[in-house]
Amino acid sequence: MKKDIEFPKSENVFLAAIAEWNDDFQEDSWYVHLINNTNKPLEMVLVVSHAYGYIKNEYRTTGKFRHAFKEVAPNSSVKIELLENNVLQLNNHFAVTYFLDNKMFDKTFVFSTNTINNKALSDIPTTKLRGVLLK
Repeated sequence: MKKDIEFPKSENVFLAAIAEWNDDFQEDSWYVHLINNTNKPLEMVLVVSHAYGYIKNEYRTTGKFRHAFKEVAPNSSVKIELLENNVLQLNNHFAVTYFLDNKMFDKTFVFSTNTINNKALSDIPTTKLRGVLLK
């Protein structure tokens, strides 16, 4: 029964949008990183992302992207995907599922419309970088 299922709370796993130089575009581009700020590896990580919202009173949505990582080392980060400039004006939704200590965790992160910008920068755990952090 559903009442017998344990739903552990995801802690110390974050997402961050970090501006990095992009040789293809010859400018800084925003990349989303998964941050494992725990002392144990995350296993069988699955990230599903898409963007949605209104542009000029017209509803827009992107296709879904799926990313899988066998393991994310303790106190480290992995780059998930590039966010093109035109999707920054949409809500960017990331559903993250992973195993830690043989338990499954699930957490949803949403970068709201226009929140990824240089005014919202903060220090990112496990890196020496600054970016827009979601906890």
